[in-house]
Amino acid sequence: MKATGIVRRIDDLGRVVVPKEIRKTLHIREGDPLEIFTDREGEIILKKYSPIGELGAFARQYAEALAHSTGHIVSITDRDNHIAVAGNGKRELMNKAVSKSLDGVIEKRKLVSASSSEKDYVPLIESEGESYAHQVICPIISEGDAIGSVIIASKDEKNVMGDVEKKLAAAAAGFLGRQIEQ
Repeated sequence: MKATGIVRRIDDLGRVVVPKEIRKTLHIREGDPLEIFTDREGEIILKKYSPIGELGAFARQYAEALAHSTGHIVSITDRDNHIAVAGNGKRELMNKAVSKSLDGVIEKRKLVSASSSEKDYVPLIESEGESYAHQVICPIISEGDAIGSVIIASKDEKNVMGDVEKKLAAAAAGFLGRQIEQ
């Protein structure tokens, strides 16, 4: 554990303010859930909670099934990282941070379908070398919160995304959102 040198007092309602610098560094936004841990030495540890991370193995299996049936690259993200990836782009995306543009799409809660040549195209990671010809992005909504996305992407220029991919992404996002609510 790393000391920050920052000390905060608990107010009369039991609240502690997490400093802005730490929230910014750890990408903690207003309303983000934090998991609380304690240890035997009296330490309290706050960890950013990812509801989709709880479905890790399940999300991987779902991504594998979608990738196998569509022949496309499939990624399931939370608001911070690509947590389950299947298909030919697995190494390029797995455990990589989502781009600011992708986080914006998740926040807007709108399905996006675009080609790399269109202005609606959304980089999936902040890397310069990303090369997907087509994509469908559908936000995952759980209990009214936008918590991640299902992405179906293709590197093949001839593999245009249509209504089938949009419906598959929407069905997967809806299903995962309901699984988290249970």
